[in-house]
Amino acid sequence: MKISRREFVGRGAALGAVAAVGLRGVAQTAAGVSIRAAGAGRGILAGCAVSVRALRGDAAYKKLLEEQVGIVVAESEFKFGPLRPSPTTYFFEDADFLAAFAEANGMKLRGHNFVWHRQLPKWFDGYVTKENAKQVLVEHIEKVGGRYAGKIHSWDVVNEAIQVSDGLPGGFRDSPWQKVLDGSGTVPEYIAVAFRTARRVDPKAMLVYNDYGIEGEDEGSAKKRAAVMGLLREMQRQKIPLDALGVQSHISAVGKDGRVPVYGAGLMAMIAEVRKMGLKVLVTEMDVNDRYVAAEIGARDAAVAQMYGSYLGTVLQDSAVIAVLTWGITDKYTWLNGEDSRTDGEKERPLPFDAAMQPTAAFAAEVRALQGAPVRG
Repeated sequence: MKISRREFVGRGAALGAVAAVGLRGVAQTAAGVSIRAAGAGRGILAGCAVSVRALRGDAAYKKLLEEQVGIVVAESEFKFGPLRPSPTTYFFEDADFLAAFAEANGMKLRGHNFVWHRQLPKWFDGYVTKENAKQVLVEHIEKVGGRYAGKIHSWDVVNEAIQVSDGLPGGFRDSPWQKVLDGSGTVPEYIAVAFRTARRVDPKAMLVYNDYGIEGEDEGSAKKRAAVMGLLREMQRQKIPLDALGVQSHISAVGKDGRVPVYGAGLMAMIAEVRKMGLKVLVTEMDVNDRYVAAEIGARDAAVAQMYGSYLGTVLQDSAVIAVLTWGITDKYTWLNGEDSRTDGEKERPLPFDAAMQPTAAFAAEVRALQGAPVRG
């Protein structure tokens, strides 16, 4: 049922008032209340994506990460393009910096990602052909995966391979990799090659298929969930190594139509099926955009916090979900201010800490959701 803006803001303000009370305690990270500690108490890894540029140059950001998170993933520095300035050279300085930071602070490290249709180097087109594509992909995973073998908790081996609207059999995306490696099978060749090579190169890392747009109750999300599940089942049938599903969770506080989005039954059924397959689930890239909420900060923060609480409070009830990472930790560096953001020019507030690196109501909501989750075995 559609609710009015007044009803929604009132509902959110009530939650925001509760969150504000909680913030008096959770803001005191020295007392041991943090995202990391809240997750650890239930056997859940909790952390965020990291900008290495900010980590190098912003002491307050570095301190916040040290205080708050137990697992990190690079926003861009492990992706194909940033790592490969030319077909024969690699740039590891930024990736190494994050790996060293994680190790020094007792944090787990995720790898993101080996294969994606975006952030490919300029030389990809024209250099990678049907004749050499497999070699290029295998050598990349051997070089990168081998460098960090034993240091990586989990790799997003393949990212966003499903795009039902492209019209390919199985719902697969018509990606550059799909074009240069045989995409005619029930599992495209590039996916099989990537996962098998990753397992060989780093047997201890958890291998993850990662995707977005599978969270909602709308028809598009349902179709994409079905296609993703078809891929996972077929990978298992063909004995292609796979350990987990990554649910990105880039979600909205309010939709463009003014409705509060529903995230629940369809996603939970998917997670339950994944669990029955013997796989784990990671919330890999969570943020909550506020682009369709009124500009007043209190209303925006309440709406975002409400969604953090309801979404995480739902998905964390299933013990298959072993990790929660937000895509960033502070609004100061969120990617949402550069892509499809608010039309009024206001900066978005989608993360647990604001641009001044102070905890928001979303922080309190995330902490409470983690603390309220069943203990993992």
